[in-house]
Amino acid sequence: MATDSIALSQPSLPTPRSKVAGAWHTVFLLALVTAWSAWAYFGTLRMRAAQNPHRAAMYVFTILWEWSIVAYIAWGAKRHGSSLRELIGGKWNDWKAPLKDIGIAAGFWLMALVVLGVTSVALHANKAGQDIRYLLPQNQMEILLWILTSITAGICEEVIFRGYFQRQFSAWTGNEPAGVLLSAAVFGEAHIYQGWRSTMVILVYGLLFGILAEARKSLRPGMMTHAWHDGFAGLVGRLLLK
Repeated sequence: MATDSIALSQPSLPTPRSKVAGAWHTVFLLALVTAWSAWAYFGTLRMRAAQNPHRAAMYVFTILWEWSIVAYIAWGAKRHGSSLRELIGGKWNDWKAPLKDIGIAAGFWLMALVVLGVTSVALHANKAGQDIRYLLPQNQMEILLWILTSITAGICEEVIFRGYFQRQFSAWTGNEPAGVLLSAAVFGEAHIYQGWRSTMVILVYGLLFGILAEARKSLRPGMMTHAWHDGFAGLVGRLLLK
């Protein structure tokens, strides 16, 4: 009885974060992200020099590539006894749940804009938009594809970086802050084609998304913010940089 009392009085330890997939699955996924980053870097160099860059083709390829990566993650997670639904987290059991996530996403976006603005000023990255103007949509077809690309990025990149890498790194290190930091670093590296200053700003954005995912235990608000921010930034940037 005394032993039972001591055991009951002791605080319960937090459950360690479980791995999403096997080590080789993660290594291959890191290789895919690195390959994508290199392709985007050299591809954008060619697009920057071209008189009429093929933006529509790039948008379509990006959409197909990111959904293919998510399919690879779903396969690996299933083999490891997990699922995409588990990676995304959160449940909408009634009509209030999505409204709550929308409110969280809106508040997070406003806060993130302030943080990113300060970071951009500190890194002198304010004029980075001039360097990526060739990526922005210029006609109705490209605008539609840009919106679809933004929605894809919101869903897929949150699954890839916050759902998969962040959880996997947290499990490997036994430390959730380390998982947030490492996944943000990979997120920034994947956007190196935008230049090193923009990459650092995006790394900070990845940190904010990671903190949100940990606090909410769900990717849903981050998905909403990510998709909205990308779509808004592209369409507004197109108008401002004309």
